[in-house]
Amino acid sequence: LSILPPPLHPAPPPPAPRERAGERPEDIAGASRRAFDNLIEFAVAERVDFVVIAGDVFDGDWSDYSSGLFLVRGLDRLNRAEIPVILIRGNHDAANQMSRRLTWPSNVRELSSRAPETVVLESLDVAIHGQSFPARAVTENLAASYPAPRAGLFNIGVLHTSADGRAGHDVYAPCELRDLTLKGYDYWALGHIHMREILAADPYVVFPGNLQGRHVNEPGAKGFSLVTVAGGRVTNVEHVSVDVVRWATLVVDVSGAETLEDLCPRVGQAIAEAVADADGRTLAVRLVLRGACAAHRALAGDPERLAAECASLALQSRGDVWIERVDVETDPAPLHTETGALADVTQLISHVRTDPADMDQIRVALERGLDKIPLPLRTEAGFAGLSAEQCARVLADAEALILHKLSPGAAHP
Repeated sequence: LSILPPPLHPAPPPPAPRERAGERPEDIAGASRRAFDNLIEFAVAERVDFVVIAGDVFDGDWSDYSSGLFLVRGLDRLNRAEIPVILIRGNHDAANQMSRRLTWPSNVRELSSRAPETVVLESLDVAIHGQSFPARAVTENLAASYPAPRAGLFNIGVLHTSADGRAGHDVYAPCELRDLTLKGYDYWALGHIHMREILAADPYVVFPGNLQGRHVNEPGAKGFSLVTVAGGRVTNVEHVSVDVVRWATLVVDVSGAETLEDLCPRVGQAIAEAVADADGRTLAVRLVLRGACAAHRALAGDPERLAAECASLALQSRGDVWIERVDVETDPAPLHTETGALADVTQLISHVRTDPADMDQIRVALERGLDKIPLPLRTEAGFAGLSAEQCARVLADAEALILHKLSPGAAHP
């Protein structure tokens, strides 16, 4: 017996391929769909007994029917292979969130949102219990009202939940682990949390994570859980990777680097090591440069050249690498003092940095600019609320940019 929970968020179709590095993010927009196709191909090739989807197939309402048709095509491939699919809806695709609907293929059973429902696969002696979200915000413990296990059958609970809480995820259908382990079921397939996690092994309680990381905060291998059952007991829970783009944050210590050229070998080495760990997949990288170094001013003051150098290193890595962003978190090398006009600029910026009124004026100006950005994008970028540390970093970057432009030998437009 094999169970595959759950796919997540089919994305728009991919555009035509570009160069290996430096391309725009839209070039990996179709990764979620290709990961879902990989799941379908695996299920058909391995002749699994059924597929379980624990919610959030879609990330909200459809603008048109293309997303629904894409999913139906995949589910129909399973139908032609005589593989049943049991699914529930989660907070993103709850019953009242979706204004458009399509009729599922005959192999698909969507569990009710009104109350817990049980589906029995009689040929396999399996009972599957679950409930879809009726609305986006479900705050009650749904698991508490799930039915008792069916005697003589292998019982599976399917639940979209934040469990006892996970960082970065809203609290939906909360429950304690004991609410699940004491229910008497043989396996729990959980949705909502995007990172793979096994909460318990007797019985197994599993968040398989999503099929494809969507941004840099969802790093590492992504896929589904292949569950093998023999003699009425789980004998193996295996992670199967189907992602096509793998995200990674690479923190590179550039302490002591005198110039931009000095740190390139360190960045290149970090990229090469990440490529080796990516299993041949496209690698989307956020580079974070840290450490005190004389190169600080050149790094923070000439971001265009820094980005181009990092893209060049990605092209030389012998992997399919896209540099998503380069964050400069370096500090000026100690004991470095300015002279002449540069000293005057440094003194002025130091005054601004220590003057509460000046800093408040800067913060207000930044907030006005950020208010033009939709809140979900601000939140994902870490700017939902502008902290004092973020204001200080903006000022430090501005200082480096000004001093770099004023330094002897700097390129000027």
